[in-house]
Amino acid sequence: MAWLIGACVFSAVTVIWFYLRRKIRGFLAVDRSPPSLPALPIIGSILSLHSDSPPHIFFQQLQKKYGDIYSLKMGSHNVLIINNHLHAREVLLKKGKTFAGRPRTVTTDLLTRDGKDIAFGDYSVTWKFHRKVVHGALCMFGEGAASIEEIISREASSMCEVLTEMQSTAVDLAPELTRAVTNVVCSLCFSSSYKRGDAEFESMLQYSQGIVDTVAKDSLVDIFPWLQIFPNEDLRILKQCVSIRDRLLQKKYEEHKADYSDNIQRDLLDALLRAKRSSENNNTSTQGVGLTDDHLLMTVGDIFGAGVETTTTVLKWSIAYLIHYPQVQKKIQEELDIKIGRDRHPQLSDRGNLPYLEATIREVLRIRPVSPLLIPHVALKDTSIGEYTVRRGARVIVNLWALHHDENEWKNPELFDPGRFLDEEGRGLRYPSASYLPFGAGVRVCLGEALAKMELFLFLAWILQRFTLEVPPGQPLPELRGKFGVVLQPLRYEVKARLREEWKKQQQVLQSKDVK
Repeated sequence: MAWLIGACVFSAVTVIWFYLRRKIRGFLAVDRSPPSLPALPIIGSILSLHSDSPPHIFFQQLQKKYGDIYSLKMGSHNVLIINNHLHAREVLLKKGKTFAGRPRTVTTDLLTRDGKDIAFGDYSVTWKFHRKVVHGALCMFGEGAASIEEIISREASSMCEVLTEMQSTAVDLAPELTRAVTNVVCSLCFSSSYKRGDAEFESMLQYSQGIVDTVAKDSLVDIFPWLQIFPNEDLRILKQCVSIRDRLLQKKYEEHKADYSDNIQRDLLDALLRAKRSSENNNTSTQGVGLTDDHLLMTVGDIFGAGVETTTTVLKWSIAYLIHYPQVQKKIQEELDIKIGRDRHPQLSDRGNLPYLEATIREVLRIRPVSPLLIPHVALKDTSIGEYTVRRGARVIVNLWALHHDENEWKNPELFDPGRFLDEEGRGLRYPSASYLPFGAGVRVCLGEALAKMELFLFLAWILQRFTLEVPPGQPLPELRGKFGVVLQPLRYEVKARLREEWKKQQQVLQSKDVK
């Protein structure tokens, strides 16, 4: 009996020793926090954040005073700002799962039905299953990329026909670019598309812009949720836009459920319905990974929101810069003339033979990152970034703008220069800096990266093969500052798409044949 008592006492002493040692280590450990902006109780650092500059530029300016990584208080929330690629890669790649969380805010909860999407949804078993299902569904087109290419090329051809009709006039290309990209997404999601002037499409344009203008901008209601009890115009607009979006998505969802077949997979929504039913049959919902109708609808909402708005925005920036830099546009056209000519259309297989066009797209994504402040991450446990301690629950914002305009990484970062992405001979592509992360990286990398790259290449190749883009006579060049929101949008501008001489002759020959 004595030996049993002794063993118990020894065990108890051992447990207490290890517990006290851990506590002592924690007490003695250096808790080194990054430099911090001044903060007041309740309101945090809000008074220190007043600036005429948009947040991404202001955060970069604060880097000179506080360093590459610093913290601030948004109300009661501790927020770390990352301004260099070493810390950014630690957050996104080296410790990607540790920083894979997402903050809950009033506006994103409204947009995503309390985080049931992929972009804003918090990291969990359900989220991982959800992302895996969507990734697999997107890959189903991957004999696949061939069918995606057909969809994009069809829309590019349609857009070129419209530009041919409007070539003598100054037009805002934004609606046509949006319609083309929307139709790609609609084909992938619903096996449908929109024609010019379609009422449902016009409704979609309105609600999309309303969401971009009001969501995830760290407005006061996101910092102090109790403010939503007071009248709030932005919140009213967001609710209205989300309601319109949800009615459209619900309609499409009900149509798909009505004629769904296990034997046919027409599009992404069919793939998601199949995954949902499979998870129900396998009882994965009892394991905490089930997909609800809300998950499916918010996934499609994600693809529409991110897939349409971001790609359209990059296309608008691309055209704006090509108008500002006609020598770049001419060089792309010369490359297209030599490598493709006028006897056939550009194809995805041409990407390796058109390095200057590819370099131009990369430079647009660098100089005007579509999401200059990546969606905030949340630390899921106590950890560190570099030499600094980071507590569980801290929010981390990667300032992609600062990474892409870092003078230590990029020569003349404010200069638009596609050549920086080419090798010395100008024939091959390269990544000149690890600071280039246009789609994020790691666990939370953009799910639509591959699709976006295909669309950007094909749309621009089709347009520039046929047209020269110019500023209309008497009008100023497009403004390049941009409008900050959930994406960085260029301000509205007009362009004249002039049919290139060789294509104009070809068009005249076709017209003369039609007359005969």
